[in-house]
Amino acid sequence: MAHPNNDIVPTVDGLAYGGDYNPEQWPREVWDEDVRLMREAGVNIVSVNIFAWAGVNPGPGEWDFTRLDAIMDLLANAGIKADLATSTASPPPWFSERHPETLPVNAEGVRLNSGARAEYCPHAPAFQEAVTEMASRLAARYAGHPALAMWHVGNEYYRSCFCDLAADAFRAWLQDRHGSLAGLNDAWGTVFWSQTYSAWSQVLPPRICAETPNPGLVLDWQRFSSDALLSLFRAEAGAIAAHSADKPITTNLMVTGDFSGIDYHRWSEYTTGPNRLVATDHYLIPEHDSDIAWPAQVAFGADASRGLAGGSPWLLMEQAANSSAWRRGYFAKKPGDQIRHSLSYVARGSEGAMYFQWRASRYGAERYHSAMLPHGGADSRVFREVKQLGAHLKRLAEIKGSTVVSRAAVLLDFESSWAAKTPGQPSADMATYPELRRWHAALWRRGVTTDLVNPAWDLSGYEYVFAPHLYLLDSDANLRAYVEGGGTLVIGPYSGVVDRNDRVHPGLPGAIRDLTGVRVEEFMPLPEGAVAVLDDGTEGRTWTEAAHALDAEVLASFTEFPSTGALFRRRLGAGEVWYLATRPVDLGPLLDRLGLTADVPEGIELVRRRHEDGRTYLFAVNHTDAPQRFDASGHDLLTGRPWTPATALAPGEAAVIRE
Repeated sequence: MAHPNNDIVPTVDGLAYGGDYNPEQWPREVWDEDVRLMREAGVNIVSVNIFAWAGVNPGPGEWDFTRLDAIMDLLANAGIKADLATSTASPPPWFSERHPETLPVNAEGVRLNSGARAEYCPHAPAFQEAVTEMASRLAARYAGHPALAMWHVGNEYYRSCFCDLAADAFRAWLQDRHGSLAGLNDAWGTVFWSQTYSAWSQVLPPRICAETPNPGLVLDWQRFSSDALLSLFRAEAGAIAAHSADKPITTNLMVTGDFSGIDYHRWSEYTTGPNRLVATDHYLIPEHDSDIAWPAQVAFGADASRGLAGGSPWLLMEQAANSSAWRRGYFAKKPGDQIRHSLSYVARGSEGAMYFQWRASRYGAERYHSAMLPHGGADSRVFREVKQLGAHLKRLAEIKGSTVVSRAAVLLDFESSWAAKTPGQPSADMATYPELRRWHAALWRRGVTTDLVNPAWDLSGYEYVFAPHLYLLDSDANLRAYVEGGGTLVIGPYSGVVDRNDRVHPGLPGAIRDLTGVRVEEFMPLPEGAVAVLDDGTEGRTWTEAAHALDAEVLASFTEFPSTGALFRRRLGAGEVWYLATRPVDLGPLLDRLGLTADVPEGIELVRRRHEDGRTYLFAVNHTDAPQRFDASGHDLLTGRPWTPATALAPGEAAVIRE
């Protein structure tokens, strides 16, 4: 699926550079210093008004745009554009006091108190009406403002609520999805444990109950919750578009770590295309808490964002300039990290690099979150790197609108990842997201540029497609067409097992049995730390299957129980499909078999962007501590010097070569 929109922020000159700006936290005299330092750093856009509901709407029926007017005018006079947010991500205390039914209820049935952000029930009419009114008033006032570059709806959608309002909305959603109570009972298999519903009033959200809840209910609840947040986004976006149809509308999606709480592919109809853009927040997981190194994490977040944009350019809305005060503390970035990371995002399709936030906060829950302008002030390593990155991005203006050339795809299906986490799984360790990130990192180390895409989308442009864990699959038709058309498809274990209602397909591995030519007799999860040895010398972990070839070649088998095939290949049409009955400890030997050998030194990141007229740019980032050479010729935009195959890229440095 593609939604070509190659100039996603047309009013910004060149690539976007800036961050969240919260001048309401500072006295007026600080604002002038902010603008001076922004211009010094090359900042050309900032996100404003994200958490300023109380400033614009200080009480019921009260509206005061004085401060926001001054901020917008200040930016316009300085030549800095605004990503103007609707501020609806954080209702003020007066709103929660006046509308207590808008405070969210957790799965235990406890209504949460006010005192933080995102404290709202997506299903409360009072909240829905308030956010739409806010968006409409802001759009009517600022639609023609010279500082306005784009609209920012809400912020990091993720909230769910289990209240009675949610229950009513859930029932209505289920009636639309399943048609009748009989259809619902059939879809969820409610004959099990005598859970059959005889009235819609009996259907509840998956609140805490006495035993394991119905997996079908849990899966549909996840879908419903994602759709409810999408409805909020659409309502605000529609209110904005009624007054400001010529400016892009976005919200900051999240691609950090294992976040998969929203089906962003379902959202794509409303976040891509004309006057829409995909913007994402990506924060690195400290390497002491992750088996994926930071450069590979950056690549995953960027490639996931590009996938959500359908291959079009996208925008990195938030990252950290240095350390952060979450996840038990966050190791500081080393010198040059933020520059290397930012250029890697741009290499992989971002139309700029933005941060949370511009100036570090003196108070509040995120007072120790890093910023472009840290507590240490302008005379700091972080700010010096901010200025250097600003100069780099200014030199890269000509790449704006170009797209990334990808050789492979990793299949990401949000619904499948949800289904794999429903209750009653044979192994708690067969999670989807960690495996996707592990496969992506292995391809990254081989220098393979990879998109993360939905399995239902057009895959014909990829040489290789990897499905490390596609637990839920209704039909193999799209995958079969890809293989028969000449593609190479690699499928990991415990895939194709259930249908869209989380019901096990007859005959394992279910939806992909005929495609792979493999019959799975039974699943055999492995205990933590155990490995299964294959006769080609490789090892598997977490999971094994007793699998037999029906119409496939056995390339490797388990040496001990279950003593069956472990790696299969089937030629089909002009392509081939591979199936694994375990999760390889080391993915290298499999990639070798596939012919995906590294053609660049490990630690060198090479990614190519291309304009429609054929102009290409090779981004090179040296993540090693030694000079590196690679085969490229052209002109380095960052230094202004010619580049030849004999040119060495210095340790920790980057080049962007116009070829």
